[in-house]
Amino acid sequence: MIEFLNPDADVGIENTPYDLSVKVDGGNATTIGLLANGFPDSVPFLDEVGKAIGRLRPGINLKAYNKGNATIAAPEKLLGEIGGDCVGVIAAYGH
Repeated sequence: MIEFLNPDADVGIENTPYDLSVKVDGGNATTIGLLANGFPDSVPFLDEVGKAIGRLRPGINLKAYNKGNATIAAPEKLLGEIGGDCVGVIAAYGH
């Protein structure tokens, strides 16, 4: 007889809803940043993410940023630029 076991474990902590969000109305005032962290392929990956967003929400402005070095935190100057230009940011890395 074969017995199949479910490998899923019970969750040890309570789920917390993700409450950070950005109102995306499709208007030209909505600018979303795309932050690549410097790993190989992070820029091409975010280019594709940007194309998908453009297809879903054509009126949204996208602005690309690249941290350039995956081993450091984003510099304060870059974070200030993103915060001044964008209502939200998508950060990603490639491999």
